[in-house]
Formats: sequence, C-alpha cells, structure tokens
Amino acid sequence: MSHTLALIAVMATVTIALRFLPFLLFEKHTPGVVLYLGELLPCAVMAMLVVYCFKGVQLTATPHGLPELAAAALVILLHRWRHNTLLSVLGGTAAYMMLLHIFA
Repeated sequence: MSHTLALIAVMATVTIALRFLPFLLFEKHTPGVVLYLGELLPCAVMAMLVVYCFKGVQLTATPHGLPELAAAALVILLHRWRHNTLLSVLGGTAAYMMLLHIFA
C-alpha cells in the first residue's frame, strides 16, 4: 500500500512540475518558436485525427464509407452553423452511431 502511495505521489509531483515548468521558464516573454507551434499544432493535430478516423474505411465494401462521410459532413455543417465544438462532436458521433445501426 505504501509503495502505491509513493508511486502516486511521484507521478503527481512530476505532472505538476511539468505543468508549471513553462510558466517558470518563460516568465518574461514567450519565445517565437513556442508561439509558432501554438498556431501550427492545433491544425496539425486535427489533420492527424481526421486521417486516423478514416484509415479503416473500406470504400469497396458495403456501406462504402457512407456513415463516416455523412457524419463528417454533419460535423462540418454543425460547426459552420453554430461554431460550437461540443455540439459538432456530439452531433457527428450520434449521427455516426445511428447510421451504423441503419446500415448494419
């Protein structure tokens, strides 16, 4: 039991240190590289997530990727309409699950 508590304490300490380290290092000003990465990485992460979500789609087998494409289109439409990320993700997920049950 004490071993487990010691492990949790070490992990918590390292996590907290990693969270506060950037604020301590960049107290005066933020380097240009960090600002550049802050602008670039969100788009790159989203692109990787889209590729990951569509990597298993089989266009040659029924339903030919229709649930995935329809759900992705709904996510885009919902986001352009309301600019609400939570609504877009929940709406796309719900549509995808319904379409899977319809085409299954």
